[in-house]
Amino acid sequence: MQKFSMVAKLTAKTGEGETLARLLLEAGTSAQAIQACEAYVIHISDSEPDTLWVTEIWTSAEAHAEALTQAETRAAITQAMPYIAGVEGTKLRPLGGKGS
Repeated sequence: MQKFSMVAKLTAKTGEGETLARLLLEAGTSAQAIQACEAYVIHISDSEPDTLWVTEIWTSAEAHAEALTQAETRAAITQAMPYIAGVEGTKLRPLGGKGS
């Protein structure tokens, strides 16, 4: 089975970067319990405090899709939506390297 990765750029509504970061970090804590989630890392831009990046690595695309159907995941997304102005996501296929 091929691993699945995603990098997402989330732009918070003006002044809401810290709130969105806190919510994403809470989601990251719950992702630790999902065995198929190998990495879920939240980043914030030093030059754009309302821009956050999420890097995810999963055992498979199917595992990622399954996680999105779970009630806890849906609740986290619903909670974050009022603070999000935009989302850009790129699906990737890890080739190798440390952490892949």
